[in-house]
Amino acid sequence: MPVDGYCERTGPEFWSEPVNAWTNVAFLVAAFFAYRDVRRVAAPWCLWLLVGLLTAIGIGSFVFHTVATRWAVSFDTGPIIAFMITYVVLFPKLFLGLRWRLAWLGAPVFIAFAVLVNLVLGGGSYLPALLGMAVLAIILLVRGDHRRALWFTGIAALFGVSLALRTIDLDVCARFPLGTHFAWHVLNSVVLYLLIRVAAKRVAARG
Repeated sequence: MPVDGYCERTGPEFWSEPVNAWTNVAFLVAAFFAYRDVRRVAAPWCLWLLVGLLTAIGIGSFVFHTVATRWAVSFDTGPIIAFMITYVVLFPKLFLGLRWRLAWLGAPVFIAFAVLVNLVLGGGSYLPALLGMAVLAIILLVRGDHRRALWFTGIAALFGVSLALRTIDLDVCARFPLGTHFAWHVLNSVVLYLLIRVAAKRVAARG
């Protein structure tokens, strides 16, 4: 059964969401620039994994917005969830200097945080990501790392705009049949690239 959850889609045809489909190229462009940043530093495996997942996000979202079937949903959401989990493991290792055996605790902590946010506030899988970025900024601020705290604050703000555009997609159909989901793709590709870039810069700073 076709998934008709976006303003642009008008039928079950493969190219019924051409703009939503092709704007996924933005993720591939972001992955290319992230690759260039990461290869310049002695990057740990998790940074390379993030670049691969950013590529997979673009490909998976393209599949979903063309095929538009329920089985394709996992291609769309799976790489995004994997990116989030990888980042919350990488963050305590790179930015807080924890050992890997402690950094891995970032995954269950974030999952518990996401469940709690959705139980209390709702908002689906992306509101915990937005609030999580804000938490990371606060942690860095408390630790006195003001420059990187500002980075994460800016990235969180951009993600907030991106998420708002994703949320209002169906609400603007009457006035703007193209919808706003395509803008989510473009802005979110920038968000994910910046998350990788700030991590790569942290690796470079540590030498």
